[in-house]
Amino acid sequence: MPEVVSDVTLGDRLFAALQYVLPKQALSRMIYRVMRIESPRIKRLLIANFLRGYQVNMAEAAQSDPLAYRSFNDFFTRPLRPGARAIAGEPDAIVSPVDGTVSQCGPVHGETLIQAKGQTYALAELLAANAEAVAAYRDGSFACIYLAPYNYHRIHMPFAGSLRSTVYVPGDLFSVNASTARAVPRVFARNERAICEFDTTIGRMAVILVGALFVGSMETVYCGEINPPPRPRKSARVITAGVGRDFAKGDELARFNMGSTVVLLFQRDCVQWLSTMVPQATVQLGQTISRARS
Repeated sequence: MPEVVSDVTLGDRLFAALQYVLPKQALSRMIYRVMRIESPRIKRLLIANFLRGYQVNMAEAAQSDPLAYRSFNDFFTRPLRPGARAIAGEPDAIVSPVDGTVSQCGPVHGETLIQAKGQTYALAELLAANAEAVAAYRDGSFACIYLAPYNYHRIHMPFAGSLRSTVYVPGDLFSVNASTARAVPRVFARNERAICEFDTTIGRMAVILVGALFVGSMETVYCGEINPPPRPRKSARVITAGVGRDFAKGDELARFNMGSTVVLLFQRDCVQWLSTMVPQATVQLGQTISRARS
């Protein structure tokens, strides 16, 4: 594995230190409730303030009027209008499952993934110590894509597959932005997450939804909300709903009820990432990010 040199800044360290002392679970429970308030006055205030802070293209939303949504959460998880995203149709094309920014992308070095310069994490930690899954993805390929608050927040299938399993893993709720990734060790493996695995024509594929600070919940199209507050579980839970369900490339799979990160895993020698998949590159749902190897 190549040597990586940390470029963490003082600002990164201070932001990370703040997160260690914040009551992250309590804050996320509060945000969960506030985001679902349907009072027109409060809803409008939240949405208007958000739109002042972020540039959001409402023309691509199914409902272009931001104040027509029942709550801030409905606005935040808004669907796209038909045709707003083209899904690459080539049979060997693996597409971005989200709109977002590439955090890291490349090979899994044995059982080690790169989080940021100077930060790595273990496949076993990411996969909740599932030895069989670790063996399947050893020396494989991965991509980590960050969703900013202004991004579209539904997750779609990067490649056609049949659902093999879903595991919810409780954990922490650190931010997953670039600053935190540089400063907090193993953040993607210590945060709560949903590990969705699929059988595909090129081998196994995992789409891992990583929770984060203020992410009130994650949900899938086949089992609904996975982790609503107050999150009483302390151990991983296997979700049997949806097993065997077939998904086409581009089908909607899940959504974040606030912003977060998706980690993709493929087995060894299954995919070839495009040269454009480098840290800080922006990607859009449906665009080709990799090619399946024959």
